[in-house]
Amino acid sequence: MSLEAGLPWAYQDLKFHGLSLSGIRTCLAMPDFSLCFDVAQGLPYALHLKKYFITHGHLDHAAGIPYLISQKAMNNAPTPIFYMPPSLIEPMTGIMNLWEKIEKHEYRYEFLPASLDLKVDISQHHFIRPFQTVHRVDSFGYALFQRLKKLKPEFQGASQEEIKKLKIQKVEVDEILEKPLVAFTGDTEIEFLDKTPWLKDTKILIVECTYLDDKKSVEHAKKWGHTHIDELVPRLSSLNCEKIVIIHASSRYSTPEAERLIKSRLSKSDLDRVVLYPGR
Repeated sequence: MSLEAGLPWAYQDLKFHGLSLSGIRTCLAMPDFSLCFDVAQGLPYALHLKKYFITHGHLDHAAGIPYLISQKAMNNAPTPIFYMPPSLIEPMTGIMNLWEKIEKHEYRYEFLPASLDLKVDISQHHFIRPFQTVHRVDSFGYALFQRLKKLKPEFQGASQEEIKKLKIQKVEVDEILEKPLVAFTGDTEIEFLDKTPWLKDTKILIVECTYLDDKKSVEHAKKWGHTHIDELVPRLSSLNCEKIVIIHASSRYSTPEAERLIKSRLSKSDLDRVVLYPGR
């Protein structure tokens, strides 16, 4: 496998392309929405996207920001937009100023602060919303939501003719529902689940789980701002997610070993629901 190529994974109509390996690289794209969660070292499959959502500033997640910006500038591509923790904007801007001097090329980019009240429109029916994570540095996760228009409960038994008359009378018969489709945590301790209750209802939860056996303790995971499988497994019964996708497993595990360790901890009901992202 080419480490630049990434690997695809899909669930129903939601498609992903990416790689994630603890301390080495994490970059997960959703090409149909032209967005990317983290950018690793700046991998080719992320180059053509429009919006980038950076969970935190560690190099295995964010080192590729200058490369992507440089490549887009050289190819006269549209200005890329990066959302990131507010404390990351000033140092990243300084880094970009230095690279402009090194390359003698003017860049176009936008660095925008993530916040809990932010909503970033992705399409007419989709938007991104940040949520709080718990890491050693400032960090956010990001969730893709779908907007759904639905008849209000009091009108659901009405005929089309009745609905038409109500609309003529300027009666609001519809309500907008916001449904979380995909949540991407980046690096975090398990307590992110306590900070954002709606995450338990996300269709696909993409969650870091770095340590998969007892060679490293829960205490060690917390010291470095990560999640241990001993913390994730007891939480599974409280999650209504259709799929839980593990990323960021330690490089000490081969992919077959990581898959074996994960499956050995799961109940029968969770064997198909919890998966390791295929690209590492």
